[in-house]
Amino acid sequence: MGDNAIAGPVRFGLIGSGWRSEFFVRLARALPERLAVTGVVTRTAERGAEVESAWGVPAFRTAGELVDAPGGRPEFAIPSVPWSATAHATRDLVRLGVPVLAETPPAADLEGLRWLWAEVGGSGLVQVAEQYPLMPGHAARLALLREGVIGEVTSLQLSSTHLYHAVSLIRHMLGITFEPATVTARSFTAPLADPLSKDGWTGDLTPKDASTVIALLDFGGRTGLYDFTDNQWWNPLRARRMVARGSLGEINDDTVVRMADPRTPVESSLVRRQTGTDLNLEGRELHHIGFEGRVVWRNAYLGAAFSEDDLAVVDLLCRMGAWVRDEGPEPYPLASACQDHLISLAILEAARTGDPVTTAREAWAEG
Repeated sequence: MGDNAIAGPVRFGLIGSGWRSEFFVRLARALPERLAVTGVVTRTAERGAEVESAWGVPAFRTAGELVDAPGGRPEFAIPSVPWSATAHATRDLVRLGVPVLAETPPAADLEGLRWLWAEVGGSGLVQVAEQYPLMPGHAARLALLREGVIGEVTSLQLSSTHLYHAVSLIRHMLGITFEPATVTARSFTAPLADPLSKDGWTGDLTPKDASTVIALLDFGGRTGLYDFTDNQWWNPLRARRMVARGSLGEINDDTVVRMADPRTPVESSLVRRQTGTDLNLEGRELHHIGFEGRVVWRNAYLGAAFSEDDLAVVDLLCRMGAWVRDEGPEPYPLASACQDHLISLAILEAARTGDPVTTAREAWAEG
């Protein structure tokens, strides 16, 4: 992929100048020894001038200009553009020979996924920015599941995030790759106040209609239960929860129940070391997550004071950098992200029609 002798921060470029691109720029600015943004492609010169002034990075009009910039070629690029444009932006970068970290989902619909795979699936250049399995709590639970702490994992109940992100977590926790899924789903509407969004507090507690989709994903012996309400990511009136059930116990959020011996069920907790509370002056930061006296997840970016979502995204960026330098495995292959969205589209279709939907085996499942 790249020259594993390369030193210094990983250099990446951005296609698009929306809030997600600003997110990536902020993370790189916080870790200048690890990450550097080579430039941002904007639609207009006016927006480019705004980006250069506010973000302190060069702006370009085309991906070709970004790649051929005097400051040097990016080691990878992120097309942070609307769903409808992601697939074509990814294809264009691959044609330029640039490794790509595509946003989620990598294409808007099934036709788009198939088109994208046919265009770039064989290139070996495309990964996807699916960060949820790297979030600290999820990563800690996943580590325990892979150790077999609760035996064979048979079901995963998730009410946290939406569609392809949720499907990614369900697949990872269950150990599912490209097995077909039969999806049944229903959508329900009920009043709910919505006081907070990504744009901030609304100051409004008037209940408004909110949709909840509940879906059962049957993978033939292993099942996923999907439960998501509009704006559940932000709304403080709706909690997030996960229950992983196995043949020898279960993990319910941060509580683990299993058998110590044939007559002794025991309960243990996933415990966060979170500094900055009371008289602790180390700064507000998550250091590690422990389980029964040992660390199962550790913060590799101490000192940056990142949120848990930031930690997952920056870890993905650094993993992408290691991969393009031949220093690490693929962070999140395009085939896996296509499968996530294939199943999320089945959830939407089943909820819309009320009929079961079974996914087919697609070309990306063949490698």
